[in-house]
Amino acid sequence: MIVPPAPVRCLGVDPGSLACGWAVVERFGSRLALLEAGVVRNPRGADFDQRALRIHERLTEAIATHAPGFMAVESPFVEKNAATALKLGQIRGGILLTAALHRLPVGDYNPMQVKKAVSGYGWAAKEQVGKMVMTLLNLKDPLPADAADAAAVAIGHLLASRRA
Repeated sequence: MIVPPAPVRCLGVDPGSLACGWAVVERFGSRLALLEAGVVRNPRGADFDQRALRIHERLTEAIATHAPGFMAVESPFVEKNAATALKLGQIRGGILLTAALHRLPVGDYNPMQVKKAVSGYGWAAKEQVGKMVMTLLNLKDPLPADAADAAAVAIGHLLASRRA
């Protein structure tokens, strides 16, 4: 008797303090499916600790609802503005803490790795990656850009872990 493989779920996250994209993608054999995705939008005037808290709370809700086995987080490109880089690092730290609190292993991927995994080309344009996300997940309508980026991170992780 052949037992089919169990589905594998990944919570992908595209960090940002004002707009943090997230997506839960499931792999069942060679099929990929989007379970849920969204963007945590924080107002510019909000206190930074409250921004981090809102992101933590929304990711915690997604984890409770979908029980992913992994979290995949996009690592930042080299930021020229030190203050922006510091804030993004703090948001990423909060996201990694959320994963640790839920005992989720974390995959860390740079933008080129994500683009290559999804489109086959590490220098692919953002639009090309968005279209590939739609194709791979069989979506009729595009996701918001930050959610599409998060879905791409999750897809990249699921495809990389399949090869491992």
